[in-house]
Amino acid sequence: MKVTETKLKDCFILEPEVFGDKRGYFLESYNADTFNKLIGLNVTFVQDNESFSSRGVLRGLHYQLGEHAQAKLVRVIKGEVLDIAVDVRKDSPTFGQHVAVNLTEDNKKQLFVPRGFAHGFVVLSETAIFAYKCDNFYNKASEGGIIYNDKTLNVDWQIDETEMNISEKDIILPSLEQAKL
Repeated sequence: MKVTETKLKDCFILEPEVFGDKRGYFLESYNADTFNKLIGLNVTFVQDNESFSSRGVLRGLHYQLGEHAQAKLVRVIKGEVLDIAVDVRKDSPTFGQHVAVNLTEDNKKQLFVPRGFAHGFVVLSETAIFAYKCDNFYNKASEGGIIYNDKTLNVDWQIDETEMNISEKDIILPSLEQAKL
């Protein structure tokens, strides 16, 4: 597995080795020992989630606070998304900065989003199946978020805003400046 550091501390792009032949392909998407050795952290995932979405669906930018903070290992099984991770650790030198990674069924890339980050994605293909591991259980009382079009984040979502399909909950999220962190 190839690991690439991003400009944000502890946020990594992972590319598994894909073995293909005329029958199709095989890859190891996750191995706890290999993963922890390569990223230099000790992460124990406790939950796997999957979502199905249509083109333009934007989910995010979400995070969990305090003892319920979550690290995530995200990937696309079918389709293509633009995945965004935003550093919301107040004491971080990269606070308020983000990384954007195109995750596709073809490139098989994964993004490790550490605790203390907001996360979101938008579907660029006709449909997408998005899967992710979490290292902590979801806690509704600890959820937070940042509006997708926050001017200080200046995220290029690679899709026209008129094509976006955003939940009522996500469309009223606060700016980074106003977010409860």
